[in-house]
Amino acid sequence: MISPDLAAPRAVLNFYHASSTKLPQPMTALDAWNRIMERPLPGLALAFRIRDAISVRFGVKPIGGFTGRPVSQPQVGETLDFFLIERIAPDILTLSGRDTHLDVVTCITVANGRLTITSSVKVHNLFGRLYMIPVAPAHRLIVWAMLRRLSRNDQV
Repeated sequence: MISPDLAAPRAVLNFYHASSTKLPQPMTALDAWNRIMERPLPGLALAFRIRDAISVRFGVKPIGGFTGRPVSQPQVGETLDFFLIERIAPDILTLSGRDTHLDVVTCITVANGRLTITSSVKVHNLFGRLYMIPVAPAHRLIVWAMLRRLSRNDQV
């Protein structure tokens, strides 16, 4: 198994979630990202609009959500939607978002016919802690739904 990249050492993280599923067919980590993002979950756009409307009042940059546009050859240092690409290889895609309130790292790994999404957060202040209260349970549900759609091949 590939070790996922994290926002900080696991012992000091404020949030950690890893979930995996069997892949419906062989694919790279980027292929999996593209398949998952090609048809965003219903309601996710509204959730991002609400997030942006609240967070901007605390100096957090709006992220707008996922575009659904496939990418073919992204490079480290470029962005995928609102995430910065920190690492990319056939078996791993590490994406991050960092600001004064928290550091977020989402790591997508592919190994032995399984896809794993690992998300980690290191909080820096009170707003970051408050932000994670609704985000943590929502994140778990969103990842579960995305992986379920992928494993059932609902994306086609």
